[in-house]
Amino acid sequence: MSLTVSPELLSKAEKDQVSNQEFVRCIEQSLPYAYHMVAGLAARLKAGDTAPGRPFADNQTEPETDAERGQLLRAMASDSMRAALSEHFGVRIAFQNCHRVAVFPADGSADEAIGIFSSPRAQLLNQSPELVSC
Repeated sequence: MSLTVSPELLSKAEKDQVSNQEFVRCIEQSLPYAYHMVAGLAARLKAGDTAPGRPFADNQTEPETDAERGQLLRAMASDSMRAALSEHFGVRIAFQNCHRVAVFPADGSADEAIGIFSSPRAQLLNQSPELVSC
């Protein structure tokens, strides 16, 4: 199961009354590693803490535990969770493998960089034997 949903939130969902804020709070409580990774990357991006020539902030460190990896994979594999986190933090999220997440400005100024980051070439170049079963 990806999220731990309270009976109250489930009832609201059944009535189509869940706000993005409530959904994001559920993600934060259920998948704290993934939430805080995106939060940290968004903060770095907004502070201008990016590599020279890169209009994005990314993570290249593998999660320390399988539980953390699982949280990240569940959050990134869900279109609705990625979209909610993107809206909440005002960024666009791209995901390359079991740990490489990047956030880009949401204003479209980094469309080319997103295309490069998300390209088959970048995916192939980001592979290593250590990540075969991540």
